[in-house]
Amino acid sequence: MSTASTAHGALAATSDRTHSLITWRLMPLLLICYLFAHLDRINIGFAKMQMSSDLHFSDTVYGFGAGLFFVAYALFGVPSNMALDRVGPRRWIATLMIVWGVLSTSMLWIESASGFYTLRFLLGVAEAGFFPGILVFLNRWYPARRRAQVTALFAIAVPMAGVVGGPLSGGILQMFHDFGGLRGWQWMFLIEGAPVVLLGLVVLKALPDSFESVNWLSGEQKQQLREQMASEEQRKSITTFGAILRDAQVWLLVAVYFAVMLAVNTLAFWMPTLIHGAGIGSDGQVGLLSAVPYLAGCVFMIACGRSSDRQRERRWHLCVPLLMSAVGIALAGIAPANATLVLGGLVIAGMGASAALPMFWQLPPAFLSNGTQAAGIALISSFGSIASFLAPYLIGWMRDTTHSASLALYVLALFIALGGLLVLRTRAAIVNPQ
Repeated sequence: MSTASTAHGALAATSDRTHSLITWRLMPLLLICYLFAHLDRINIGFAKMQMSSDLHFSDTVYGFGAGLFFVAYALFGVPSNMALDRVGPRRWIATLMIVWGVLSTSMLWIESASGFYTLRFLLGVAEAGFFPGILVFLNRWYPARRRAQVTALFAIAVPMAGVVGGPLSGGILQMFHDFGGLRGWQWMFLIEGAPVVLLGLVVLKALPDSFESVNWLSGEQKQQLREQMASEEQRKSITTFGAILRDAQVWLLVAVYFAVMLAVNTLAFWMPTLIHGAGIGSDGQVGLLSAVPYLAGCVFMIACGRSSDRQRERRWHLCVPLLMSAVGIALAGIAPANATLVLGGLVIAGMGASAALPMFWQLPPAFLSNGTQAAGIALISSFGSIASFLAPYLIGWMRDTTHSASLALYVLALFIALGGLLVLRTRAAIVNPQ
């Protein structure tokens, strides 16, 4: 073996050890934080069955309130992510978590539609900077060729929130109903919201702002990270805020992310209702069955991320999951009273949506420089949140108007499929890691 090959092998081994150490140090805390973030975002879907009855909310009121979260998310995503760069990831992420933990817990005191709308909007303001902020944070620790697996590992919190949250939320609704003078849905908001405040304090103590500030990486490891990041910066075409707004690829990514969010949030907010409509009456059974599509999604998204990094290919690894989501959602609408068909469609859709989310976020850093990632990622995330508003609202309005969600599911499936095909319009030479 030549000297050059030996040196290259030693360098690769050092890089592997460095990123394994970073993953073990950062990911457990980040994964738990995002698990609670998504749980507090989607538990409204489980609360709907009792809360709407208690407070006399129509499906339109529920869908509008559920979607208002994402209106706030869209409005405040960019300023929140810019604040992260100014304040620092540790302090800003901790602040967001403490605030949204208080707001999520406060949902137990809702008595009217206006109160529901207000708290959902404020919760969206508080969470707007969390997910895009963590993406920016991770992009500054990992080179592009390692990010698909790492982002999938972080984003596994989305299906895991369904795996854990389904049985947990369903169990709380059933076992705590009318306990201590509170309804089951009120206990659910209390039990699932309050721990986030404590997690925010842990983040304030434990999360480092950057790899430069930690003492558990050697000087050699830090220098290797600097060189990897500097090498990638030379290939990026968007280096100013104005360029973000002018670049056609950014707006193409906005359209694709729109489709991703349609898939994710159709499941997040309406899966329990669709399962209930297929003839499953018990809250506990609905919670358990809701976990199945998310469990399949956990396995598929990790496999998809590993395959993408191994093959150094991004486009088809996003296109195929989006097409799977479209097919699955359409299947769930064909025979809404057929439990087998509905659950089968939801499993396919859950696998596709779960994998599509982390795979999408491999594309923007290929264009955005380090200095524009906070604004660019937040901009894409904010515009995509419009889809997160439309998905629950459209289904709610359609159910009230036609007494069926099928037509809305077909329309959503069409838009998701179009988004999947748009992925192939991105430039492979840029989005695929070198």
